Amino acid sequence: MPTQNQNIRTRFLKWRYKHISNRTFTHILSVIVGLLAGLASVTLKNVTYGIQELLENGIIFSNNQLYFILPIVGLTLVYLYVKYVYKKKLEHAIPSILFAISKKKSLINVRKIYTPLITASFTVGFGGSVGLLGPAVASGAAISSNFGRLFHVDGKTRSLLIACASAGAIASIFQSPIAAIIFAVEVFSLDLTMMSLLPLLLASISGVLTSYFFLGNETLFNFSLTDEFQIRDTLFYCILGIGTAIASIYFTKMYFAIIQFFKRFKSPKYKLLVGGLAIGGMLYLIPPLFGEGFGFINNLLDGNHIAALGKTPFDSYTQHIWVVIALLFGITIFKAVAMTTTFAAGGSGGIFIPTMVMGSALGNVVAKVINNSGLGFQVSESNFTLIGMAGLIAGVLHAPLTAIFLIAEITGGYELFVPLMITASISYLITKNTMNHTIYTRELAAQGALLTHNKDQTVLTLMQLDDVIEQNFKTVSPQMSLGDMLHQSVAKSTRNIFPVIDDENALVGIVLLDDIREFMFDTSMYTNTDVATFMRNPPEHIFYEKDSMQKVMQKFQDSGAWNLPVIKEGKYYGIVSKSKLLTAYRRKLINFTP
Repeated sequence: MPTQNQNIRTRFLKWRYKHISNRTFTHILSVIVGLLAGLASVTLKNVTYGIQELLENGIIFSNNQLYFILPIVGLTLVYLYVKYVYKKKLEHAIPSILFAISKKKSLINVRKIYTPLITASFTVGFGGSVGLLGPAVASGAAISSNFGRLFHVDGKTRSLLIACASAGAIASIFQSPIAAIIFAVEVFSLDLTMMSLLPLLLASISGVLTSYFFLGNETLFNFSLTDEFQIRDTLFYCILGIGTAIASIYFTKMYFAIIQFFKRFKSPKYKLLVGGLAIGGMLYLIPPLFGEGFGFINNLLDGNHIAALGKTPFDSYTQHIWVVIALLFGITIFKAVAMTTTFAAGGSGGIFIPTMVMGSALGNVVAKVINNSGLGFQVSESNFTLIGMAGLIAGVLHAPLTAIFLIAEITGGYELFVPLMITASISYLITKNTMNHTIYTRELAAQGALLTHNKDQTVLTLMQLDDVIEQNFKTVSPQMSLGDMLHQSVAKSTRNIFPVIDDENALVGIVLLDDIREFMFDTSMYTNTDVATFMRNPPEHIFYEKDSMQKVMQKFQDSGAWNLPVIKEGKYYGIVSKSKLLTAYRRKLINFTP
């Protein structure tokens, strides 16, 4: 029996189909999704900072020794929640969303609406050195996916709503609506058309309004730009671009190296213990690694590097500027280590904000080195701090436009647009030519599940191999006589290819109708000639477990075949025909293109 809620929804959907066009309904949903994603972001931010404030005021950090304890407590809470409540492996936010878009028709489990909010709050609130942006986007994406499913929108529209949710979340956190739209386009590989731009714009606006409604004019960065761009500093911004590119490559390589190291520990408890102690040790020596690090960035922008560094074992030496430079450079080095260790130990969070922290430290270091080199040069440390963030975002995330517009909006103007473009473009070009994929995309690319701005590759990624495998081909055995093959298989099939399989269902070859055509009416061969006489090797095999759709298409192109057999777990599984593959490709291309 349908419930009353189902009846109401059914009546609403019927009314909607009659009175509201799909485009208008998408615009309405994008506004709602932006509001809900913004609300999720505000909730996550307030809960996390509430935990931090409670710890700071209730426990009182008289010294740094508690830094050893807090990360382990937070990671333990996450571990207990995952083991006894969530009961599934935690996934990194953005890669899991990209995978859902490419391989799950943009369907995301409803539990991912609240799970990132809980796990990220515990992780960051207790000192985990990760960001909140990724979990906020993950929660918003789950909201939008389930919202789309509730109202029966198609997969393409659900994908657009997920991008809208990410725009709403970013706009809410940074109060930067333009950068939020560009992030959705760059990271989710959307085609920037009016069909996608207007929903993104509406979601971004509603996300910003949510932030203003709950937080007022409170911003993450209390900074007003005072130093203008000087043309004589161009060379130094080029140097900063090179430096941020090197740091971006280091950041990415360190991430995968530490993740690989922690895979040696089979038990999550050992990962938690080792990771928690390592994070605690780093926080004891370098307190700015605690949590997200926005306070650290704000102090650097204010020119107060002593407050930015906090209480460290090296306080008695911080009157020497080169000691300060060394400590800030240490933050540049160890932020990537602390962030990845938090992930590897079982924590939940994002990499976007740690990237900004690392970039701000590096930019400030470069400016201080220039100003204290004794060569008579003087540059703006606050400007270099800002532009260092852009350089790292462009390099680590391969998102140069997001980096440029985010920092421009944070500063409240476009006075730094030229140096932002210089540093971000240099960082992106060097990093992109060195590393094809980011932390977000490397594993997805290896799985053949990565969407890009290459439309052909994206369409192939969205296709599923199961949709083009045909299993109604008549099979024969090598020992079968020609007569039996003709009567039992050829006469009952409309196909011109016959897979040859052994007693264990392993493919040993194929027989083409052309191979037996001249012998079909020679009855003298029916009993004394077997299938093995006519059998040949297929020009290629498709391996179900490892071949992506790009690889399948490439095999058809290279072999010139019209039919290729599929092997699954070493056994014959079916046939893929080029005609069905191309038909499915064209259908997906039509559905994908706005």
